[in-house]
Amino acid sequence: MTSYNHERFISEAIASVLRQDFDDLELIIVDDASADASREIIERYKADDSRIRVLLHDRNFGIARTINDGNDLARGKYLGCIASDDVWMRDKLSKQLAVLEFNEDLIVWTEGEVIDGRGQPVGKSYSELIGSVSEKKNGDVFPQLLERTHIFDSTILYKRVNQGDIRYDESLRYANDWKFVLDLAAKYEFCYIAEPLAQYRLHGQNFYGAQRPEGQEGRLCMQENIFIRENALRQYNYRMSAKAKAIVLERLGFLYYELGQYEKAQRSFLRAFIYSPLRRSNLRYPRRFFQFIQNASGRETLERK
Repeated sequence: MTSYNHERFISEAIASVLRQDFDDLELIIVDDASADASREIIERYKADDSRIRVLLHDRNFGIARTINDGNDLARGKYLGCIASDDVWMRDKLSKQLAVLEFNEDLIVWTEGEVIDGRGQPVGKSYSELIGSVSEKKNGDVFPQLLERTHIFDSTILYKRVNQGDIRYDESLRYANDWKFVLDLAAKYEFCYIAEPLAQYRLHGQNFYGAQRPEGQEGRLCMQENIFIRENALRQYNYRMSAKAKAIVLERLGFLYYELGQYEKAQRSFLRAFIYSPLRRSNLRYPRRFFQFIQNASGRETLERK
């Protein structure tokens, strides 16, 4: 469990793990230098339950480092993570373990129910919240994850040794979870349980996949999006069809264009066209496509002047 300034919610999060109907577990709580009462709450639970282990950061390292530290301490056969503002249903682990007994190399995740700051359901699933209802959730989800992550992090469960050298990228602020699940999906199939076995708390201070921050933070988010896609093209070229590469390159073109990097935008669009010249978007909007290239080229020329 990652913890940072969630004194309002962490008791419910901890209790939801400890009351699982599968009790052969350890709960590792890593607090990332909370400034509120989170640590006092954690210590109280630790004193009452020997299954809890605690790591307290002496300064704030960020979510990626926090998860990595917790993963490194884990000793169980299977590994999962929960945010300190989320909640697990009582039978979450037992239902996922039933799937893993059939195939322990799956990455098992579930639907989520969205709740508000008071713990009341808002009438939406996690998939509805982020607009991913129709996206593929089972089997080889790598192609879908090339666009964005639609996986509810607080529900993932997988065999710990299968993680290998895959880690959360500590250089990323917004996209570390996306890169992590993409790296997992490059090696393993996912299994989705449609039943909401965890609750995602929406309380105004968290960030979810359907959002993009504003201003400088928005630019950083776009730069991280670019990093994920460029890295995928290099590292997972063998896993990607020509069409998939074209889609990734087209999205890179739009991102570079938004950032004012017009030469890179032009190059990305041209590469996308070469990989898949007969794609529907190219054929349906040929005038707009080539006009965009022309505009990018013209803007890039003006920038040089």
